[in-house]
Amino acid sequence: MNLTLHVWRQAGATAEGKFEQYQARDVSPDMSFLEMLDVVNEGLIESGGSPIAFDSDCREGICGMCSLMINGVAHGPQRGTATCQLFMRHFKDGDVIYIEPWRSSAFPVVRDLVVDRSAFDRIIAAGGYITAPTGGARDANSILVAKTAVDNAMDAAACIGCGACVAACPNGSASLFTGAKVSHLGLLPQGQPERHRRVLEMVAQMDAEGFGNCTWHGECQAACPKEISIDVIARMNNDYLKAVLATKEKQNS
Repeated sequence: MNLTLHVWRQAGATAEGKFEQYQARDVSPDMSFLEMLDVVNEGLIESGGSPIAFDSDCREGICGMCSLMINGVAHGPQRGTATCQLFMRHFKDGDVIYIEPWRSSAFPVVRDLVVDRSAFDRIIAAGGYITAPTGGARDANSILVAKTAVDNAMDAAACIGCGACVAACPNGSASLFTGAKVSHLGLLPQGQPERHRRVLEMVAQMDAEGFGNCTWHGECQAACPKEISIDVIARMNNDYLKAVLATKEKQNS
């Protein structure tokens, strides 16, 4: 396949960016999207040009680093797929592809297609932990957990923190990410001691980072490569309300 790429090039967060056009020739349908970009970069380096900066690590759909907006869709046209697991057979010969970084004020551009997502790290640091002693592997079954709680917690824990939810949301909300991190700990008995404090501090940090508010568009759920349900946002909102009421009751007692 031969493709025309319009790639966003930007030297840094304060620099002016623009699309630049490149030709990707003899692209195999069995290549992943990132492998295709590797080939384009090899050609740029050989011709003395500057390679396109983009993030990647595991290339197995696990780490969430491969954060690209492809033709206006987070991670591209294949539902439930990270960019690194998107194969070129989902495109056609002669296609024109626009490639951009995540667009969010909370994710400043580092260079080209790379953005700084350390805001997510700070949200997790605000409350994504437990203090309950869990012991070793042999103690895994010492606390019985209902299957429904386990299943819901594992579904929420599947979040890889890629930021597609933020990029897809018209408001730039991080509620799906934060809701997933709040839910997977809050659903388990080991996470109960910090449950109220966790949701209050993580939501406060999310707001402090400049993410937008959730208005239930549902784009986050559609863009998530792990297909995490917006049910986690409902759980987070429920926990948040209970935490606020409990705090006021404690202050008035």
